[in-house]
Amino acid sequence: MSLPDPTVLRRRNVLALFQAWAESALAAGSAPKGLEQAFAAHVEISPSMWSQIKSSRPIGDKLARQIERHCGKPAGWLDEAREAAGPTPGEQRFLALALQAWRRTNADGRKALRAQLRQLAEE
Repeated sequence: MSLPDPTVLRRRNVLALFQAWAESALAAGSAPKGLEQAFAAHVEISPSMWSQIKSSRPIGDKLARQIERHCGKPAGWLDEAREAAGPTPGEQRFLALALQAWRRTNADGRKALRAQLRQLAEE
């Protein structure tokens, strides 16, 4: 089995760091709006750079160590392959709620749910 491209590996891991950080912030009462910008500030990068990292910008060694340091991870953490994690507790609660809504509605309701989720995903 070959290792993933280092650029892809670092991106996956930094997104996992963001997910954990965001869930912690939400659990502490932070509003969902602005979490991306707050995370960028937390790791001392611009919101624009964070946006680029999420899509395609490679994370160099210096930036990787900076992110790890601000997230309390040891040097090299972003470079390690990890098992794919299952849904987090927050994601599990959302999925359970979505399933409940899906099962309690008719075809028109399901169509509306799909449309609303698609709209949110595209924002």
